[in-house]
Amino acid sequence: MAYSNIEWTEFSWNPVTGCTKISSGCSNCYAQRMAKRLKAMGVKRYNSGFNLSIHPDLIAVPLRLKKPHIIFVNSMSDLFHEAVPDQFIKEIFEVMNGCPQHTFQVLTKRSERLIQISRSLNWSHNIWMGVTIEDQMNIHRISDLCACPAKIKFLSCEPLLESISFPGLGGINWVIVGGESGPEARPMKAEWAISVRDQCLQAGVPFFFKQWGGKNKKASGRLLEGQIWDQMPIKNSLSNIDFTRPD
Repeated sequence: MAYSNIEWTEFSWNPVTGCTKISSGCSNCYAQRMAKRLKAMGVKRYNSGFNLSIHPDLIAVPLRLKKPHIIFVNSMSDLFHEAVPDQFIKEIFEVMNGCPQHTFQVLTKRSERLIQISRSLNWSHNIWMGVTIEDQMNIHRISDLCACPAKIKFLSCEPLLESISFPGLGGINWVIVGGESGPEARPMKAEWAISVRDQCLQAGVPFFFKQWGGKNKKASGRLLEGQIWDQMPIKNSLSNIDFTRPD
């Protein structure tokens, strides 16, 4: 478990690392860049680079944290990757079920696998399930997400690669938008992000603007039309969540 710099979470928990690219949003994968760096640093869990690896010894880590936290599950992989065994996914869910004090955020591009296994999983109230919608071509992932029993369902439009028109946001509890970051970052137009925000406002869905991205994401900032958008499913804001990091 590690503190995360991702604006909408606190910790990252990676019982699975590594992945394979399946859609346009994967082209400049930040996790792949990070895995390459960690391998070069000699981090043992990344000896195989970005090849998918399972780490059973990390499954029980959340059980050791008594204070409530928001935890992003598999920031360095996709829990519903086809190479992750069903039983391993079920074991991860059992740990999440056993930690009602924490909020777990799970994000996938593999919505078909999500649907295949979702009915065999225990979707306790503290598991938020999301899918990535980077372009209009992958809008079908929304219907897959809505068919799963998760209590909180969210969309991550990051990297947002074009204008997206949602068929509707019924059943969706949260939408995140972010531009791509890194040396080969593809640009995000302001009108794309504004359109998603306006669709969320019209539907009454909490909206979170993560970043503009680019080669220097810190310099680009997080202001969208002069405002920080930090809405979340809990009271539609972060005001009740302590995101303080240790020095």
